[in-house]
Amino acid sequence: MKKIYLGLSIAALTLALTACGGGKETTTNTTTPAPATTATAEKPADEANKAETRTIKYLDKEYTIPSKTERIVIAGSMESMEDSLVLNVNPVGAISVGGKFPEMFAPITGEAKSIGEKMQPNLETILSLKPDVIMGSSKFPPEVVEKLSKIAPTFPVSHISTNWEANLQLLGELTGKQADAERALQAYKAEAEAAKAKLGESLKDKKVLAIRLRQGNINIYPDKVFFNPVLYADLGLTAPAEVKAAKAQEIISMEKFSQINPDYLFVQFSLDENKDNPKALEDLQNNPIWKSVNAVKNGNVYVNVVDPLAQGGTAWSKTQFLKAAVEKLSAK
Repeated sequence: MKKIYLGLSIAALTLALTACGGGKETTTNTTTPAPATTATAEKPADEANKAETRTIKYLDKEYTIPSKTERIVIAGSMESMEDSLVLNVNPVGAISVGGKFPEMFAPITGEAKSIGEKMQPNLETILSLKPDVIMGSSKFPPEVVEKLSKIAPTFPVSHISTNWEANLQLLGELTGKQADAERALQAYKAEAEAAKAKLGESLKDKKVLAIRLRQGNINIYPDKVFFNPVLYADLGLTAPAEVKAAKAQEIISMEKFSQINPDYLFVQFSLDENKDNPKALEDLQNNPIWKSVNAVKNGNVYVNVVDPLAQGGTAWSKTQFLKAAVEKLSAK
């Protein structure tokens, strides 16, 4: 049942907003918002009309939500933004990047209102949208989820790539598009099987690596995060030892990168993630150590084969990246 306290004072909201906002996303989120304030008020008639509820399960936890979930706000979950592209869901509130909606989300954000940046949800804006449910992020600290849950039932949508099916199925169940979600899942699996057969044993002894440049740094990811499940699970390629050893997003030095020495390299680079160093990619490409790795020497470096903001572990990202990666890997 929607837990919303319309009697929240402006001062209380201001305090909550101050607690949640302002922090930038890092590899380990250390945001510690202040305790949520509470207030009570009699619920208006339109809230009483939404008293009917249903229970759904997501990642082994049950959630009680309104029987109709037509007003969806996405706060923190870029995964849900991408899933909305797959299922053609139009949220009433969505995540902005650098103060605007990225072009890749234009099909679903035409009538949406920005609720703030990925890790900086604006509680007052979300409250004004009167959401039925909120798609939060598993990266949020518990305190943030608690604040959002006082507005509407909130799902901490997983950012782990291996939960991509559960994420899409969740949005399908919330919007009545279960069949569309299942078709998308089955279509991807069929494409992945065909792609794996096409590549065969041609890359058996080759190192294939996907990296993201953030704040001018080279980042690698565990084998179950980012685009890695496409490469190492769906296509059956062998993950480099450094990828297997990574526990989370990890910044690596140029020297360690050269030790990995990939034969094929996929690079994701967005200016939005490198505002303090917009020439980071250009600087890397001019670095003698960068030029010494096999992928660079042999012309097997592929930059932004999909939108640089793509999360990697979603049905949309996996489908787009699979097609692009197989095209590049099979061309040699």
